[in-house]
Amino acid sequence: MDSVSGESGYCSTTGIYRSPLVPPPPLELPCVSLPHFLLLSTPAPPTKPAFVDAVSGDSLSYAELHSLASAAASALSSAGLRRGDLALLVSPNSIHYPVLALAVLSLGAVLSTANPLLTHLELQTQVRDSEPVLIIAAVELVPKFGGLLPGRPLIPIEPFLASLPRQADPPLPDVAVGPGDPATVMYSSGTTGKSKGVVSTHGNLTATASLLRRVWGGEARRDEVYACVLPLSHMFGFSVLVCGTLASGATTVVLRRYAVGELLTAVEQHRVTRLPAVPPVVVQMARSCSAGLAGGRGLRSLKEVICSGAPIAREHLERFVACFPGTTVSQCYGLTETSGPVTLCDGVEGRFHVSIGRLTPTTEARIADVSTGKALPPYQHGELCVRGPQIMQGYMKNEEATSLAIDREGWLHTGDLCYIDMRGLVYVVDRIKEFIKYKAYQVSPAELEEVLSTHPDVLDVAVTSHPDEEAGEIPVACVVRKAGSKVEEDDIFTFMENKVAPYKKIRKVAFVEFIPRSPSGKILRRHLKAAAVGRQRRDISARL
Repeated sequence: MDSVSGESGYCSTTGIYRSPLVPPPPLELPCVSLPHFLLLSTPAPPTKPAFVDAVSGDSLSYAELHSLASAAASALSSAGLRRGDLALLVSPNSIHYPVLALAVLSLGAVLSTANPLLTHLELQTQVRDSEPVLIIAAVELVPKFGGLLPGRPLIPIEPFLASLPRQADPPLPDVAVGPGDPATVMYSSGTTGKSKGVVSTHGNLTATASLLRRVWGGEARRDEVYACVLPLSHMFGFSVLVCGTLASGATTVVLRRYAVGELLTAVEQHRVTRLPAVPPVVVQMARSCSAGLAGGRGLRSLKEVICSGAPIAREHLERFVACFPGTTVSQCYGLTETSGPVTLCDGVEGRFHVSIGRLTPTTEARIADVSTGKALPPYQHGELCVRGPQIMQGYMKNEEATSLAIDREGWLHTGDLCYIDMRGLVYVVDRIKEFIKYKAYQVSPAELEEVLSTHPDVLDVAVTSHPDEEAGEIPVACVVRKAGSKVEEDDIFTFMENKVAPYKKIRKVAFVEFIPRSPSGKILRRHLKAAAVGRQRRDISARL
């Protein structure tokens, strides 16, 4: 008989963790397309605002969203978009982004997205890989696509939307789309390697929407107002602020582009209650408050910030909750490959959460020994592997990468070193591939970064490795000084004394102007390592 710990969800017989987050009844997953689920089974009244523009105040009610998505689908069908075709959507955030996304999906076509900040060359690479039959782009972005799809439609969004007929309750297209049909192709660096197209099905996304409705729905949360600063072209933004908010009947206030001042104004004016965000947003909000730039706004309506995308230091969490005493900062975890979050902190007590929460309903996890693959019990560090109905179909046109990411038992290998405690809370330790191998010891860059971030003269910091003939690799700290600071390398060495084990000590320090990061806040270590190597070569040349 299996021995299961009720609070942790861990079965000692199978080595599998399951969600303790939501009690029975079991979550029943819908067998319909994502647009049908979001538009035809919403708990929201038809007149309730679904999306509101943060600046202009323009809004789309749930009924208007349904109407416009149906009209847009009809127009895209007339433009030649068919079931199984791939359409590329490139636009900044707007209240009409979900309209276009749901229109494409309701035709049984596949939606691919791209960050509007990509260059012509980067867009060219993605277009060659995904081969869209048409591109839907904001007017100001149209010049970026010159020559990319000769002879095929490029639809400018603003005139396209203006041409749509406004009619009450038009039917969604009558296209047979099921849970197994591809829905989206969003690009990710994957659990390892270069960017790949991640194929999520309608079933993957309706599973995410259903579990977020279960966790975030109900009468107590029917009046939640979310702020959208995450890019909707990214799976975190799309899964939470299209799938999750529509499924739970909430209102989403959309910022076209992120700026901390505009965000604070939007939270205050629209009485935002929940803010999904990435670590740089949390850090900048706290700094704006500390510097007096928040204008005395206490953000009294804001109950929770849900942070994901990259690790965030405890120091930043503590500073945020000190600045905004009525707000909780929680974390969640997900990948493009998991079609949204697979852990949430809902129900976890405390003002801020160092863990990434508990497994969501329908999600299973294993903590696998990095060397042997053996399943590990609570508190032991290993690779987080997850399984459930949200896990991607695979990487587009890349069976080898798919088989490396998803094993024969359906476990997605995340590449993240984690552990799970007896309460079922999951903690991220570091990326497995980013460990520094110092004299056969494994050194975690994230651990050293957290210690260094507490130095009073350090504005930002990242740790990388550098080859060393004797040790194999040594830890190198790239440090951004605070304004006016004169901290030197020896000061950093002294600060780290007695704070970490001897084998974890920083061996070199490079002072840099900034730390290269992705939009989600992840440190771009390959750029960091190249910069550190270049700096060391210059130092050697100077000494010679």
